[in-house]
Amino acid sequence: MAMPNRNEPMAVASQHVVLGTPMQPPAEILERLDAAMFGMGCYWGVEKKFWEAPVYATAAGYTAGTTAHPSYPDVCTGETGHAEVVRIFFDPEDISYEALLKIFWENHDPTQGMRQGNDAGSQYRSGIYTYTDAQMSAAKVSRDAYEKILVGAGYGKITTEILCAAEFYFAEDYHQQYLAKNPSGYCGLSGTGLVLPAGSAGSG
Repeated sequence: MAMPNRNEPMAVASQHVVLGTPMQPPAEILERLDAAMFGMGCYWGVEKKFWEAPVYATAAGYTAGTTAHPSYPDVCTGETGHAEVVRIFFDPEDISYEALLKIFWENHDPTQGMRQGNDAGSQYRSGIYTYTDAQMSAAKVSRDAYEKILVGAGYGKITTEILCAAEFYFAEDYHQQYLAKNPSGYCGLSGTGLVLPAGSAGSG
């Protein structure tokens, strides 16, 4: 039985603590931005990895589940079906989607199924949630290229789910830019050390 929906979105700060940009960009800015969404395990370290890239804004949250506006305790039960994710707004003139995919693949182990390192549970699964057909194609091409590299190095097959982006729900405000607010906080993010060659997801 699915958890009941919540009626109210999570309240978060209006400005990104690190980048100083709006967490929800206004319409006139959104017109020149693209969105991306990735799950790589605990979103604290994932968000930091992407805010260090030349992007407009990042946010920690949840997607690909069945409950509207879930809380962190809800998601941790495993009953909402959500993945912990980071949503990114970026200007394609500053960084390509292919470059974001490279960050994604190289900074976690996408072969671990429903866990990432010591973090176990369906919310920690690896996932790419795409907003366009071009993103879907690039994600699949890059997956196939990286899987060959991983298997050749002795890893298993990639377990990353690649889905059209569902609704993104903000995590609680204390999760947003957590490692900027708590510099010594936990970060279990760790890659395999294997590189995705440039051009493995198309142009960019």
